[in-house]
Amino acid sequence: MLDETGEVLGSVDFARRLERWRDDGVREARFMIGAANGFDDVDRNDADLLLSFGRATWPHLLARAMLAEQLFRATSILANHPYHREG
Repeated sequence: MLDETGEVLGSVDFARRLERWRDDGVREARFMIGAANGFDDVDRNDADLLLSFGRATWPHLLARAMLAEQLFRATSILANHPYHREG
């Protein structure tokens, strides 16, 4: 769940989280972007991960693009592809 109160993970840490889910047999991951008022506490408590793209507020379309990029980057990291350059 994308949420302003969530963890701010670097690309490698995000990839490792996805890798751990994969290795633990998690069959699917769903990423949720909240409405203008965000999520309520019940939804936050049920989430496996609260993920933040920082303290700034992002429009939904940009948040989607950023999430897509991070998922692509995570896949590249886990495949040892040179797309991601750490440092």
